[in-house]
Amino acid sequence: MGWLGLDDTDSLAGGCTTEAFHQLITNLPDGVVCGTPRLVRLWPFAQRRTRGNAALSVEIHASDEAGLLTHLDAWWETHLAPLSGQVEASTISERPQVPASPGMVWFADAPDESYYWDAVRGDVTNSIRPQARRSWGGHGCIGATAAVAWPAREATWEAIAWRMPGASGSRRIDDAVLREVDGWSNIVFSRDPRRGHQLVAPRGPSPVLFGLRSRTLEDAEKACLRLLDSANTESVIGWRVFKTNQASGDHLGADVRRSIKGKEVDPVRKHVVLSTDSHPIKVFAEGGPVNALARWLEVGDEVLVRGLVHPDGTLHAEQLRLVHAWPRQRQRPLCDECGVRMKSMGSGQGLRCPACKQRTPDSWEDVEFAPPTWAWTEPDVDARRHLARPLAWSENNGNSGRLNQNDEKQW
Repeated sequence: MGWLGLDDTDSLAGGCTTEAFHQLITNLPDGVVCGTPRLVRLWPFAQRRTRGNAALSVEIHASDEAGLLTHLDAWWETHLAPLSGQVEASTISERPQVPASPGMVWFADAPDESYYWDAVRGDVTNSIRPQARRSWGGHGCIGATAAVAWPAREATWEAIAWRMPGASGSRRIDDAVLREVDGWSNIVFSRDPRRGHQLVAPRGPSPVLFGLRSRTLEDAEKACLRLLDSANTESVIGWRVFKTNQASGDHLGADVRRSIKGKEVDPVRKHVVLSTDSHPIKVFAEGGPVNALARWLEVGDEVLVRGLVHPDGTLHAEQLRLVHAWPRQRQRPLCDECGVRMKSMGSGQGLRCPACKQRTPDSWEDVEFAPPTWAWTEPDVDARRHLARPLAWSENNGNSGRLNQNDEKQW
């Protein structure tokens, strides 16, 4: 028994590590039995991250480990090593391109989970990577090892189907069936509820036809088959359900409390940068409700923030909550006798009612104000990170997204 991991076979302009992994484990020698394949998203700011920033792993049972490793050597040389160094200009991203650097690892026993936590919350290098029994390739060994080290205590599922060779242009997916399965309680993140747009098909030259996400293995499989059975969905070379760390929130540490010292709003794009007593907080316009709250904030307000510190030193807010706000405006009180607003008589002379002339000592009262919300806010579903855990999953007593023992496939 052991663990196989793979990463970094694609570029922004094409290729797909999930398809490469699917082909790899589909073509393992007879007698080799695979567990449930796993798709693991890692630190979103990694300099060399692939398009989806996902690494793959699977637990394998093989009575002949030496024979398996010989097969993996040959598969690596024939199918994976040739992908190294590929890089093309991307038409859908401004992110700087780096050559593909595939990496594959074999562990007899899964490494300590601490390496996963390092890789999902920060930058890691090959130099500190746990030693695998066998490694192939370069930079991709980092993600491959992290995928093997993932403890999988919080998990969701994704059914991925891949297009036929040579397929290009718009993806043909039965929208009526997609709307049907999107109505199932455990199918999540498949459609933008505001615009009605589907969120299952990637943009650009990816071999993926769709990726359906679910809170249970059973519903991921049923929804995938329901969609593929439709004559209005294009043919595929295959499909597979992955256990994933998507929507786990694993990339985030503890909430941080910050006092607002200043605010800058981009007049064109509406991004907000909040100066604080620590890292500046950046809230992108795409954050929707989070951005609206950030634009409302003023100096002296206090917030709780969940997010990641970017290499440039700014904290990119993913979820935000107002915990204290200073009054936005003050006004003179109303006259006790006639209800007319009092006015100042001058410095040190108190207040006087302009109607009944009653006089009172000088005073002010706060004007009521209404922030967009006092609750936690998060971006709309189409603007969240793959790893972002929905607020509704964390703050109620319903299904937390934790695995049911019956959801895991047996050997």
